[in-house]
Amino acid sequence: MSKPLQFKLSEEDVSRIVEMAWEDRTPFEAIEIQFGLNESQTIELMRASMKASSFKMWRERVTGRKTKHLKLRGFVRTKAYAPGHYKIR
Repeated sequence: MSKPLQFKLSEEDVSRIVEMAWEDRTPFEAIEIQFGLNESQTIELMRASMKASSFKMWRERVTGRKTKHLKLRGFVRTKAYAPGHYKIR
């Protein structure tokens, strides 16, 4: 069994990480750069934050998906999202 996450994240951070993890074009490396969570920690957070059926659906969706790993992509992006995309309201 894996160790529980050892750092505190705000509800907003958890929400954003879940959103980024669901996005097809956002690689796990972008989550690691922005929030410090590697792929296995992101998976752990997703498991803890979702219903079991939703987690299973997400895992099936991202497993083997080339766009979720920078090494498997044919190109490199420098930003996880456009600067004006997520504005605090």
